[in-house]
Order: sequence, then structure tokens, then C-alpha cells
Amino acid sequence: MSENRELAAYIARAGFTQAGLADSLNIRLEVLTGSPGKLTDRHVRNWLTGKTRWPHAKQRLVLEQEFRCTAVDLGFSPPTPSEQAPSEAPMLRRDFATATASITAASLLSSSPATGLSRVGMSDADRLERNFHELVRADNEGGSEVRLETRALAHAKHALDLQDAGQASTRVRNRLYYLASAFTGTALWAAVDGQEPKRAQRHLQRAMQLAGMAGSSEMQMRLWGHATLLSFQEQHLRDALAAAEAGRRSHACRKDPLYRALANARLGGIQSAIGDERATLRAFDNSVQAYEIADPQAERPSWIGFFDRAELEGLSALAKARLGRHAESEAHLYRALGKLRPEYRRNRTYYGVHLALAQLAQEEVEQACATIAAFLPGTGEPKLSGRTFRWVRKFDLKLSRLAPGSKFAAEMKDRLTEGERKS
Repeated sequence: MSENRELAAYIARAGFTQAGLADSLNIRLEVLTGSPGKLTDRHVRNWLTGKTRWPHAKQRLVLEQEFRCTAVDLGFSPPTPSEQAPSEAPMLRRDFATATASITAASLLSSSPATGLSRVGMSDADRLERNFHELVRADNEGGSEVRLETRALAHAKHALDLQDAGQASTRVRNRLYYLASAFTGTALWAAVDGQEPKRAQRHLQRAMQLAGMAGSSEMQMRLWGHATLLSFQEQHLRDALAAAEAGRRSHACRKDPLYRALANARLGGIQSAIGDERATLRAFDNSVQAYEIADPQAERPSWIGFFDRAELEGLSALAKARLGRHAESEAHLYRALGKLRPEYRRNRTYYGVHLALAQLAQEEVEQACATIAAFLPGTGEPKLSGRTFRWVRKFDLKLSRLAPGSKFAAEMKDRLTEGERKS
């Protein structure tokens, strides 16, 4: 065995640890195959020590994509014909001289018998869309985090790589732009939920551009919703209002009342922050009316699956709290939590914290402490997202002001301090 100095140099220049490189490659393998990669730092050590002189085909492809060079440039040695496994033969005939970020995409495509060129078809887009459904599910169940953002961006890049990988119809290309926008929108949401406004703004601009290239009013409507929340977080309320109104004007809202219900609820949320009570109540009345006439069986993209009666109750609760109508907010939150699907753990925690805040606003200190204690994550459970943790801190501050020195405040202070250490 001889040490692979070339690979070591590439890893050092990229700033990876062995485990970090394995994680990055696993994300690329997930994009490539639709299943999570299983590489560990042990695989990387075997490459570096020379124990593994020629990684498996898919491992080579993601290594080449990561470092934008060939496997040979990375210090690996192809087996001789006598050493070569039968399954490796097609891979050895591949021309690695043109390895780029798109090599992984191209490697999966079939060739046209007439031209010999790679084809990109609906099956390639279908595979990416299945991965998008999985990312949406992971977000709903576990909450948004940096890893979700990274995974979404990797998938968006793969969708764009496919544009350069071979021949495709206009319909396929539009769908790939749509998927690239969808994945980038998920990265945007993860950055918003994680309280990372600069990254979120970059994702928003790129996702909007891609949605325009796809010609998708539905995706643009989704992105206007994220833009609304991003501006609201930054306290740019007029920008948030304009974004919410843009979303409500979208063709998707004119076509489908469920989109219209969501857009009106988001608009009402911003109007409550501005303090326009009449406009807020009107927007939520419109939202409820639209929701009630929406066809629950209509085929829609997976990203809007979160918007149900529970979410509408939750959004209504947040708006009522901003208007100072805390008893009504509490009632909405009880209904939201009662209707919320069990797999939506992140939303359950988020609305549970807001229920405690509504109770605290009514000076129900003991009840508020019991409520928030029931919703804070326990040992081994996923940590709070940046957005939810911000509201937990607000609860802590309000409790300290309302009941300074009380046993409830002291107990909650200890609990929140422990939660902050875990986060």
C-alpha cells in the first residue's frame, strides 16, 4: 500500500475533515441514487492510506463531482484487466477527461440509438421529484436545519446539471427548472426557519429566477410566501405586505381556492403585524371561505401538503396574538394542536410554545409554564429550530418580568438554560 498524497492534498485544500468529506459525498450519492449514501470516515481513510486503490463506480463519480477532476487526478489507480471486476468494465471505458460537476448527472442517462447522445427524460425528473417529496417530509417531521438546506441545494444543482447533460424536450427542461426552483425554495425555507436572512435572500433571488424560467405561477406563489416571512423577520413590514399581496395576485390563487386560502392567511398575518385589525379579520374570513370550497382530493404539489385546517387555525392564532386578542389566540391554538397531524413534530412544538405565550399574556403563569414544559424537546429529541427557539427565549423574558423570583420562573429558567446548551 502507498499513501494517496494527491487525494490528501485535494482534501486539505477544500478544508474537509475525513468525516466531513464522507458527509458531503453521501449527499451527492443521495442525489445520484435517491437513497442516502453510507460512506464513513473509514472509507476516506482507506482511500488515503492506499488500502482502497480504486473506489466503486458511484463513489468515483461523486468524488469527481466534489473535486471537479478525474479519479486518476485524485491519485487512484485503475485495476489492470485481470483485476477488473465485470461490473466495472463499462466504467473503465468512460472518458473521464471531461469530468465536471455534471458528470454524475450524465452517468445516469440513457443514449439515443440514432445520435449516441445522452437523453434526459421524464424518468430523470421523476426521480428528482421523489427526492423533493422526501425532503418536504423530512422538514415537516424534523424541522429545518443546515443539513436540510445543504441537501436541497445539492438537489437543485443536480437538476440544473441535467440541463447540460444531454438532449431533452422543452417540457422536460421546464420541469427541471421547476424542480431546481422547488429545491432552492426548500433551502430558502430552511434558512428562514434557521434565522439566516442573508443566505435566505440569496436563495430567494435564485429560486425566483428559476421559477420564472419554468413558467410556474404555483412555485412563484410559494416563494412569495417565503419572501413574506423573510421580510417580516427583518422587520421590513411594507416589503412583507407587498410580497404577501403579490402571492395573492398569482395565477395559482385564481385557479385553486386552496392556494387562495393560504395566500389570504399569510396576508392577514402581515396586516396584523401592521396593526390593521379590520383588514386582518377580512383576510382570514376570505381564507376560511376559500378553504371550505377547495377540493381536498385535487392533485397538488407536495410542498403545500402542510396547509390544512390545523395550519389555518395556527396562522389565525398568531394574527390574533399580534392584535392583543390572546384569549381568541389561545382557542385557535388548542384547535390547531388538536387537529395537527402527529408527524408534524416541528409545528407541534412551534404552536405549543405560542400556546404558552398566549396563556402568559393572560397572566396564567402556572398554566403557561406547564404548557411550555410539555412541548420542549427531551433528551435525544431534535433540537429546536432557530425560529422556534427565538420564541422560547421570548417566553423566558416575559416570564421573568411577570413573575420575577417565583418558583415557576426559576424552574423554567433552569429548563430553558439546559435547552439552550443542547441547541
